Amino acid sequence: MNDSAPDLAISVRGVSKKYGDFTAVDNLSFDVRRGEIFAMLGPNGAGKTTTIRMILDILKPDTGSIEVLGGPITEATKARIGYLPEERGLYHNVRVLDMLVYLGQLKGLSGTEARARALSLLEHVGLAENARSKVKELSKGMQQKVQVIATILHRPDLIIIDEPFSGLDPVNTEMVKDLLYEMNREGVTIIMSTHQMHQIEEMADRLLMINRGRAVLYGDVHEVRQRFAKNAVIVEGEGDWAALPGVKAVEAGENGRDVLLRLADNVTPDEVMAALATSPAYRIRRFELAVPSLNEIFIEVVGGVRANGSSGG
Repeated sequence: MNDSAPDLAISVRGVSKKYGDFTAVDNLSFDVRRGEIFAMLGPNGAGKTTTIRMILDILKPDTGSIEVLGGPITEATKARIGYLPEERGLYHNVRVLDMLVYLGQLKGLSGTEARARALSLLEHVGLAENARSKVKELSKGMQQKVQVIATILHRPDLIIIDEPFSGLDPVNTEMVKDLLYEMNREGVTIIMSTHQMHQIEEMADRLLMINRGRAVLYGDVHEVRQRFAKNAVIVEGEGDWAALPGVKAVEAGENGRDVLLRLADNVTPDEVMAALATSPAYRIRRFELAVPSLNEIFIEVVGGVRANGSSGG
């Protein structure tokens, strides 16, 4: 970002944006580290898209500052960014390869280099035989893969993608994920905005949850989930779970083999694990802390903020 923070790809400090009397983003601050996969999430209208557009210099913040890839964004900086907006923007009456070459040239590639990279990426995602098809002749999932190729064709240092898996079946979702992982391993920073919480759990290093224009959760994905863990454990094995000291309730697990043990307030999971380890009445194949999914956390946090009447945009 600057000499004092060379490990940051993006630094957002005290940024706000209003549309008339409506506050879309309200005094928002966060960092994105170089080389990480960073997730932005929140309900519709939370301010995610406005924040992304300010990072890209499409919109100017009313207050605050944003630095991208070493300083205030410039035209040279923009050439180092790949952006996949939620509102897709392909030219439907143009042949796929011609369009990709054109978009690559806009990002500074020569026609020859853009063509070679486009053909290689089309082959990589199983669309080589569609290179000369018009975009409108492709399925929605195929168009989405072409859009992803257009985003990464110039090998950007920073990728910002909004709902990258929209319209993709499970096979093509894995294909696009592998492509993003490959770029991330090469040092590319990825910002991902999506409502698919399981994808964030799997892919992201850190997250920012925005609601009504404000940050309501920010940090390492694993640590955020641990922070919301209830006083309960998941076990798989044999034994009379209800008779275990400190267990106040026993619930069936999701897969039919494990059970959820809710613990008394004054009992810790470590104490229960010690009791199981020293008792011959129990056989344990699995023991872990019951950690909520991001989807459960999202509902709890966003619902709680709404119930409290928090303002923001």
